[in-house]
Amino acid sequence: MKELVEVIAKALVSNPEGVIVKESENDEGETVLELTVDPADMGKVIGKQGRIAKAIRSVVKAAASREDKHVTLEIQ
Repeated sequence: MKELVEVIAKALVSNPEGVIVKESENDEGETVLELTVDPADMGKVIGKQGRIAKAIRSVVKAAASREDKHVTLEIQ
């Protein structure tokens, strides 16, 4: 999942070197992905009214469901 989020985010931003994805697990056993991008690129990742962020979350959720996992994406 981490690699999927990295590829999507790097394709959207102007500064792909600023994309950092951290993977951890919370208390409920859910995988949490934290996406950090350059502040100048934040709007490109979130999109108008959060549409791009919502789309990225949908893709991650669909990929996770194929592996019977629960994944949450947090954009820092």
